[in-house]
Amino acid sequence: QVQLVESGGGLVQAGDSLRLSCAASGRTFSPYGMGWFRQAPGKEREFVAALTWSGTWTSYANSVKDRFSVSRVIAKNTLYLQMSSLKAEDTAVYYCAHAAHGGIAPMTETKRYDYWGQGTQVTVSS
Repeated sequence: QVQLVESGGGLVQAGDSLRLSCAASGRTFSPYGMGWFRQAPGKEREFVAALTWSGTWTSYANSVKDRFSVSRVIAKNTLYLQMSSLKAEDTAVYYCAHAAHGGIAPMTETKRYDYWGQGTQVTVSS
């Protein structure tokens, strides 16, 4: 089992920055990669960013490229999402997710992930 706990969300103004954290735990925690997704009210959960735990690959949604940065600290089993130049359309619940080794779906798709956090709310006022 793997447990994921997000933190760092909040209410900010447009143009501000925010850093989300995702602390992972569990005896079987050994991911191929991890990702961030978000879900706004009335919309489907969408891909934001992902990386391989080895650090050799990252990917971003076009809507956040050049504004968001995904990273991890292996020693802390923690995933981060640094968000800058936030916009009202970034308002959503943000989820981190764990991708095990051996999956075949792309890291940009929710079905690639087997464990999810409970989410943290990010609200950007314009």
